[in-house]
Amino acid sequence: MDTVELARLQFALTAGAHFLFVALTLGLATLVAVVQTWATLTRSPLHLRMTRFWGQLYIVNYAMGIVTGLVMEFQLGMAWKGLTEFAGNAFGASLAIETLVAFFLESTFLGLWIFGWDKLNRWAHLAAIWIVTLTAYASAFWILVSNGFLQNPVGYELAGGVLRLTDFGAMVANPAARVAFFHVLGGAMITGGFFMAGVSAYHLRRRTAEQDFFRKSLRIGVGVALPATLFTATFGGLGFQTLQPAKAAAWTGDAGRLAAAQAEMAAAHGPGDYLPPAGWVQAGAMTMLIAFAVMFFFSGLSALLMLFRPAVRGLRVWHWLLTLMIPVPFAAMLGGWVFREMGRQPWAVYGLLTTAEAMSPVTGAQMRLSLTAFVTVFAVLIATNYWLLARTARRGPDAVTLGDRPIESPAPALSF
Repeated sequence: MDTVELARLQFALTAGAHFLFVALTLGLATLVAVVQTWATLTRSPLHLRMTRFWGQLYIVNYAMGIVTGLVMEFQLGMAWKGLTEFAGNAFGASLAIETLVAFFLESTFLGLWIFGWDKLNRWAHLAAIWIVTLTAYASAFWILVSNGFLQNPVGYELAGGVLRLTDFGAMVANPAARVAFFHVLGGAMITGGFFMAGVSAYHLRRRTAEQDFFRKSLRIGVGVALPATLFTATFGGLGFQTLQPAKAAAWTGDAGRLAAAQAEMAAAHGPGDYLPPAGWVQAGAMTMLIAFAVMFFFSGLSALLMLFRPAVRGLRVWHWLLTLMIPVPFAAMLGGWVFREMGRQPWAVYGLLTTAEAMSPVTGAQMRLSLTAFVTVFAVLIATNYWLLARTARRGPDAVTLGDRPIESPAPALSF
């Protein structure tokens, strides 16, 4: 592999790994906020325990997501200097807003929520988790605004060999960003729903004493997953209408459309190969679509089964399958991400800057060392996150420490 391919592989692996954390974080944050809302309105002790259990799983995943995001920022500066120099003045504005939202607002209110149990007013504490959830949505939105600009550059001018942003509203309203945001948001809700349902099914299969706790959690997870699949499919269909001609041609595999897309690009930019790798584009899309079909039919069946309490409590085959379904939404998200990103190759900024031009001036040896280091770090982080999530989930609600009151030391006895 040449240097550019190594850099692309590095970014694909690290960005894809980070995306997995983001998907579960967005989904779980929403579910935790909804459960806490019900607990606050009804003063239900059971729903309060559910908030703490699922909230602790959310915090574990959130922490790992922040670490992987920070590591990825270093990689962007090290390997893609040409991209930041050429287009940083344009898409950097939305990245800066995302940083302010994620690292100031979101983290601040998450800290208030974590440490505010039994200290804040219950309504103020509920407001904190909703602010965390909404800022998480805002963070995802601004990231996709930046990505949408790379997919479909709008609202810019080319001056002095670099891009400058001239119409911020056009960049925000970019269809390549707006449609993708709702599609990703729906995918995150599917991920959170199947995660909650799968963990609950694991405990019900093992005949847990916490029957009501996990029965209600399973129903919430399934109840969210089914409409989320329909929501996601709707915006996925709209997303196909925003595809670049070369990506659409690669997806269909039509030789005539591929030739026409290549001829159009060559006429505009000179000789070169401007077609994306059709095999990767088709594999990503098929992975996404097959996983969606499995999730849609299984969530529909599960929505019927959850209406019958004996099935929720004792249908062990269903419990096994629900647990096995946990990784399927992640596979769908990665497949869709491969389809979206591979389909715009060989462009880093579509029609303006190629991926080769976006590279930093690094040698092959430096890139191999960087790839090895980043992949090692991310592999350790993913393994750690999986282990922590699995351990916390297996232990159940009795082992939760989130929101526990600190044990006060007794006053020292007076001695005479």
